[in-house]
Amino acid sequence: MKRLTLSLLFLFFWNHSNAQTTTEENTSEEAVAPKFVLVFSKTAGFRHESIEKGVETIRKLGRDNGFVVLQTETSEDFNAAYLANYLLVVFMSTTQDVLNDTQQSAFENYIKGGGSFMGIHAATDTEYDWPWFGKLVGAYFDGHPSNTNVRDGKIAVLDTSHPSTAHLGKVWQRTDEWYNFKNLNPEVTVLLNLDETSYEGGTNGKNHPIAWYHEFDGGKSFYTGGGHTDESFDEPAFQQHLLGGILWCLGVKP
Repeated sequence: MKRLTLSLLFLFFWNHSNAQTTTEENTSEEAVAPKFVLVFSKTAGFRHESIEKGVETIRKLGRDNGFVVLQTETSEDFNAAYLANYLLVVFMSTTQDVLNDTQQSAFENYIKGGGSFMGIHAATDTEYDWPWFGKLVGAYFDGHPSNTNVRDGKIAVLDTSHPSTAHLGKVWQRTDEWYNFKNLNPEVTVLLNLDETSYEGGTNGKNHPIAWYHEFDGGKSFYTGGGHTDESFDEPAFQQHLLGGILWCLGVKP
């Protein structure tokens, strides 16, 4: 909290100074307040080695696209005062039970107040006993191919009107760990559908969404199943996919 307060003060004075300079040069321009994104990466089960690379990637996307990224693995940060600093909270491959009842309530109120949520990869392997979260994230993890988990797969791009998919063609072929899902929320808008005929180990059949979005309980939610490996976060197309999801959550046009 102390570091965040200092950061906010620094940014306030920087923007204040910048606004004064801008006003002197061109009174028609105004300083733009920074948009803060919180990346939550706590794990209570399996921990993906790609978490650190994922956080690093989102930080870089923020530096290049006008939003500020902070990271936490402290569940106590899920309180009304702290969450109020952020327009978006990203669950970066979180696993199992990472929030207690009080923290869950604070996050529900954050979303109901217009906050945004983004889940990456194992975010669906989180909070199985919290039905509200299951609906927010859009589904729960239900296993993945055994033996060699990471494999090539083809993805049908169903919608290119969303900023997370606008750069893609009709088929996106890439390598990752492909999750199967249960308790799929029928009210989400599916962006990408995994072609189970392109790899072994799928259990959802023809309806196998792997990325989706929706407005839920007053806020926004975006999820993508990619991001198991470090290499995923080096892919320009996957980086653009993540950026588009973030910008949609922030209400910013690319």
